[in-house]
Amino acid sequence: MNLRTSRLRTIYLLVAALACGLPAVSQEPPSSPAYNIELVIFRATSSQGIAENWSAEVAGNANSIVGDEASSGSSQVGHFVALLPSSSYQLNDIESRLRSSGAYVPVAHVAWSQTASGWGTRAGFSLQKLGVDAAGLSGTVFLERGQYLHLGMALSYADPSPPSGLGAASGTTFTINQSRRVRFYERNYYDHPAFGVIALVSPAQGARPPGR
Repeated sequence: MNLRTSRLRTIYLLVAALACGLPAVSQEPPSSPAYNIELVIFRATSSQGIAENWSAEVAGNANSIVGDEASSGSSQVGHFVALLPSSSYQLNDIESRLRSSGAYVPVAHVAWSQTASGWGTRAGFSLQKLGVDAAGLSGTVFLERGQYLHLGMALSYADPSPPSGLGAASGTTFTINQSRRVRFYERNYYDHPAFGVIALVSPAQGARPPGR
């Protein structure tokens, strides 16, 4: 064995010995961040517009996306963490204004914490899972993360007394099917002449107190 081979063997043994004493490095990805989502869902009591073809309205809203996004290639499904108490709500002022306006009636106000699904999966949670129990209201809400964070929803509302001026019969089902890019603490409006949603997304860790 020449000197060079001997040195290489010695180095190899030293590296192997050090490796045995090092703690194992986890190969698991870091835990996904959690987000708080808050929704105020409301219906209109009247309309200033003309009668609409609601079948066309529903088709036109389908898969509406605001904010460009490339596929992330991830099939990750968001994890439901917990419902949030009403004491943590950030949109109480909005609900109060809607209620006092006379033009709108809040039908649901809910908040919860979850991790995000991969972009394009449309994997979300039903309103029932989120604790919403309002007559005629159903659907799902999904939070997706690709390059950006997007909040989407596919909601249906069968209003027993549709707003006057919409030209819709009693029990007509109205639909919101939209997804849009969201930024923390910005209020996002998902609109429809018959009902609407105001949504707020914030980080679960370090979220600012209500009213700020």
